[in-house]
Amino acid sequence: MNAEQVLKEMTLEEKAAFCSGRDFWHTKAIERLNVPSVMMCDGPHGLRKQEGEGDHLGINKSIETVCYPTAAALASSFDRDVMRRLGEALGQECQAENVAMLLGPGLNIKRSPLCGRNFEYFSEDPTLAGEMGAAYVQALQSKGVAACAKHFACNDQETRRMSGSSNLDERTLHEIYLPAFEAVVKKGKTRSLMCAYNAINGEFCAENKMLLTDILRRDWGFDGFVVTDWGAVKGRAKGVASGLDLEMPGGPNATGEELLEAVRNGELAEADLDKAVLNLLRFVETALRARDENAVIDRDACRVLARQLAGECAVLMKNEGLLPLEAGQKVAFIGEFADKPRYQGAGSSHINVPHPVSALEAAGGAVVYTRGYDAHSDKTDEALLTQAVDAAREAEVAVIFAGLPDAFESEGADREHMRLPDNQNELIAAVAAVNPKTVVVLHGGSPVELPWLDRVPAVLCMYLGGEQVGAAAVDLLYGKVNPSGHLAETWPIRLQDTPSYLNFPGDDGVVTYAEGIFVGYRYYDKKELPVNFPFGHGLSYTSFAYSNLSVDKEKLTDRETVTVSVDVSNVGTVAGKAAVQLYVRDVKSAVRRPLRELRDFAKVALQPCETKTVTFTLDKRAFAYYEPRVHDFFVESGEFLIEIGESCRDIRLSKPVQVEGTTLMSFTIDANTTIGQLMKHPKGAAFIRQMMGKSHRPSDAEQAEAMGEGSEKIMQQMMFDMPLGSLVSYGRMTSKQLKDLIASLNA
Repeated sequence: MNAEQVLKEMTLEEKAAFCSGRDFWHTKAIERLNVPSVMMCDGPHGLRKQEGEGDHLGINKSIETVCYPTAAALASSFDRDVMRRLGEALGQECQAENVAMLLGPGLNIKRSPLCGRNFEYFSEDPTLAGEMGAAYVQALQSKGVAACAKHFACNDQETRRMSGSSNLDERTLHEIYLPAFEAVVKKGKTRSLMCAYNAINGEFCAENKMLLTDILRRDWGFDGFVVTDWGAVKGRAKGVASGLDLEMPGGPNATGEELLEAVRNGELAEADLDKAVLNLLRFVETALRARDENAVIDRDACRVLARQLAGECAVLMKNEGLLPLEAGQKVAFIGEFADKPRYQGAGSSHINVPHPVSALEAAGGAVVYTRGYDAHSDKTDEALLTQAVDAAREAEVAVIFAGLPDAFESEGADREHMRLPDNQNELIAAVAAVNPKTVVVLHGGSPVELPWLDRVPAVLCMYLGGEQVGAAAVDLLYGKVNPSGHLAETWPIRLQDTPSYLNFPGDDGVVTYAEGIFVGYRYYDKKELPVNFPFGHGLSYTSFAYSNLSVDKEKLTDRETVTVSVDVSNVGTVAGKAAVQLYVRDVKSAVRRPLRELRDFAKVALQPCETKTVTFTLDKRAFAYYEPRVHDFFVESGEFLIEIGESCRDIRLSKPVQVEGTTLMSFTIDANTTIGQLMKHPKGAAFIRQMMGKSHRPSDAEQAEAMGEGSEKIMQQMMFDMPLGSLVSYGRMTSKQLKDLIASLNA
């Protein structure tokens, strides 16, 4: 089919009806024009294809298939290759099942650990989320299957998710909540985006022209189509006029009458309707052209892949010489999750798995097992606790499998607290009291409080690691696989420490992002708050050393790139993978900025005594912040530190570079503009320096000396806060000179 030609031959009635689905999972067909219906399915960590009655909440049955690690785990790999392997496998399966689009990846930022859907999202950091998402999209689409990045945007909680409003300032929106989507559009070339249920500052995403047209299409160059989250449509005509293309789900009542009437009465321009229809036709045309009729899927090979990926994603949080375990040790596996692992979340991404592999099964009789707790309750069963303590006392090593039950986190509801079930905390404390060699293996999609952390020598976090999570856990515990995951989110000590604590989930459907840009480690590091485990943290059974950090230029403008290289060495005795993290720090800024920000990363496999050179390229955005007055990213001239670390609090090397901002600040200057603000303007800064140089009055340093010790800094701050109009009052210039200066700068 030819999309442009089909559009010319469609009637107005056909165009209006085409902008909603046939049913829960299919686009409409136009039989007289030979336009077929195509299918889309939920993902993104497995294929939830429903062949019978459809739904979007994981209630009705889907085909049996393979469940991979969820996004919370995948991001902890810090490995784009992990996302490539997953995307290719899912793309192949979609082709074999005749699915044209997979709904994912989820890119929403983890604003609070209480969000019930955090297991589906990558990170608290937009760079990590965007890069992992882009790698996944590229791989999935390389198989001819469209990706659908979601949920655009600021859908960061489940409470009132379908009707609430996320209220935030322009800088926070562009620095924190949009960059991951920008990355999958510009770098990943995603063919679709799903607009979110919620409103942003009172304007629902499904009819938000700023979001769907101005930012997405005009600024980012998106040329795909936008689909609603299922049931997110508000006003159909306003939505299409704002950049929305497809309403889902469809059904017999989705006839397009509202759009048809809107065109006829002049409420909606037919040209806007044509744009939406053409976007959908191009999607169908691309899907038909990319269809692989001969595609088959080897699900046994997929299960092997799922086990490998789970091993790549797990994070060794703590290890005081206890791991890896040795063959022949008397080991007790304790906890219901050792036998019945929690490996995925509930809701629209729930995968129908015929046989998840438990750690108990994977251990193959090499351990003793006791249940320890009831996963469907938070109350202690004294008999189970006694059995567990007795088993731990008799074992050389006790391994407790703990975590969040299904009831604690799910799509549709936020968590009420950040604790594990009480019976699990009591079990861990009791076992650790009788066996100092206690390991805790955690399952769950989000951080939890760890009141027993100082009483156990080892903690291994599996997150929700997919159907092979038990086998992967055994691989890691016994050293068959060397842990290499690093945390994609901070694990705070307690809920009260989190940046959104006072503003989550909001009141009466309105949540204010009062913490602004200080989300996750940006907040904890700026406040110097202690945490259980920082962003980027992860241990290994080997050690890595970093050396020879270099840059190809020490001075550059924001129109240039800088190449950074660093040598990474495995100085231990076993093979391992290092997660090299590059942060950028603005040494001195006139605006509030985080202490440091992740700007790139790389995963490097190294044999013992092996060294490899890792290279990064940084452009303007690595040094920029979003300046609302120019509605764009802006680089403030000055010194920046390029830092290499193994977490945001484990910086191994740093190198200074001088960056000159060349973008002119195009904001209106008046008598109330401060000297500090004017110093950001190249012409203004030059004038201020010239004026100070020509002044016959005592210098600031001389005035400070007269005022007493330590006053120079105060004088400088007072001057930077001084409005331009005060220069007249203090005799630094005449009223005419001020008027001429303002006119010159604004010109």
